[in-house]
Amino acid sequence: MGIVEILGVAGSLSLLAGWRLYLTILATGTAMHFGWLPLPEHLAALQVLANPWVLGVAAIGTIAEFLADKIAWVDSIWDTVHSIVRPLGGALLALALVDSSDPAWQVIAFLLGGGGALLSHGAKATTRAVVNVSPEPFSNAVVSTGEDVATGGLLALAIAYPPVAIVIAILLAVAAVIVIIALRRLLRNIKATLKRALGDEPPAAGELPPA
Repeated sequence: MGIVEILGVAGSLSLLAGWRLYLTILATGTAMHFGWLPLPEHLAALQVLANPWVLGVAAIGTIAEFLADKIAWVDSIWDTVHSIVRPLGGALLALALVDSSDPAWQVIAFLLGGGGALLSHGAKATTRAVVNVSPEPFSNAVVSTGEDVATGGLLALAIAYPPVAIVIAILLAVAAVIVIIALRRLLRNIKATLKRALGDEPPAAGELPPA
């Protein structure tokens, strides 16, 4: 893989780690274990993901995340716990993909990988905060299943076609920014509506409070 493909794969894995860290590690390790993801010699350190013990822990984490992510509010608690774990995991995945002989690239990859994972994690957590406001119980499972399918499909695409990975990374980053901005506005509107409905909204300037 050339530098563009390496950056694309690193970016894709980091951003997807913000959604599904354990699934990303499991899929990447499995791809390397079966030789589906060819790596240059300087990326040999990444082969640790193909270790059976690492794959086993990643599989357990994937199952736990799959179940927790389907239950309202449990998913938000899970996201809160992983607010540090996912960005750190995304940063380490990106770090492992760059040339270890170039410290500058390592620092850049670590920062960008962590930032990308934090960005996608923020989009995911914000989405769940909005979905959890919904009174019906099925929206969490629907959204979570969509994330599972999207993560698996994009991982497979990035691993099978590294040149396409850079496009995936850019689209994921742009989509995450749009989602965060749109959903935060929606969440503020929902909170304001609830305050008005409950009579907790402070009176407007110049307006006397009710007697």
